[in-house]
Amino acid sequence: MNLLGVLEGILFVVGDEGITLNALTDILEIDPEEVKKLLLELKRSYENDNRGIRISYLGDAFKLTTKKEHKMYYQKLIENPESNMLSQAALETLAIIAYNQPITRVEVDEIRGISSSHMIRKLVAKNFLKEVGKSTLPGRPNLYATTSDFLDFFGLASISDLPKLPEIKKQKEEDQDLFTSIYKEEQ
Repeated sequence: MNLLGVLEGILFVVGDEGITLNALTDILEIDPEEVKKLLLELKRSYENDNRGIRISYLGDAFKLTTKKEHKMYYQKLIENPESNMLSQAALETLAIIAYNQPITRVEVDEIRGISSSHMIRKLVAKNFLKEVGKSTLPGRPNLYATTSDFLDFFGLASISDLPKLPEIKKQKEEDQDLFTSIYKEEQ
């Protein structure tokens, strides 16, 4: 049996979730060093210019992903209104949750200034978000966080790969003068 073909099939079947080295060792019934050799051989075959996928190690799992050098084409796909899979509201909601996770729906609503319950349900259905527990706030609302599908979709190895947000300087309340306007009257 061609274990290289079996390995490729396994990576395809596990899809976005990926698979660990230990799981591959158990399934293929060979030692970890042999699995590593097969992964390396398959990875080298994907390095050819006429291939559109590669093997990536994201999180703690091996998975098939697209090549970064084709990013401009994938970007066009995303920017094309006919194929745009995520609306502006979805992107806003994802960004708020990604940067503040775990977070409750009410906290997301406060930041967005609009109800996000429908959007969060859609993003949970798309497997970009998941419930990760209950808050200690009254009513014990659900806490939401991003998933590995979110990371894969945006090409991130971990949540720490998100771009850093600029620091926003906040004025102290006692420094604010409610009677002073930033607008000047013309004389």
